[in-house]
Amino acid sequence: MIRQVRSLVPLLLGLAPALAAQQQLAQAGVPVRLVSMPSSSVFDRQDAAYRNSVLPAQLPKVAVEAGVSDYWRKYVGLEGAVVGLDRFGESAPAGDLFKHFGFTAENIARAVRSVIR
Repeated sequence: MIRQVRSLVPLLLGLAPALAAQQQLAQAGVPVRLVSMPSSSVFDRQDAAYRNSVLPAQLPKVAVEAGVSDYWRKYVGLEGAVVGLDRFGESAPAGDLFKHFGFTAENIARAVRSVIR
């Protein structure tokens, strides 16, 4: 029997909180695959079979991007979720900003749970 795995698709910048979210979800019995996509343009140039092996169409997806969220809809689809940032101009230490804007393991795990219900 093949076990279904959900896909969590963070950018390299969001990797640490996404990895922590993956670990939290695993402890709760929710398997999540973590994919790093440091270059979407390189990914987009790959053949369809490869792209589908990395991001299977039938699995729910969550993208984590410390930037504009709309871009990631082409990867997560309308049923997926994006933990993103759609404004600018804040200034503080990075850790404080990540927490303020929801780039935390807890918030990312919440987004994953929202797409698998």
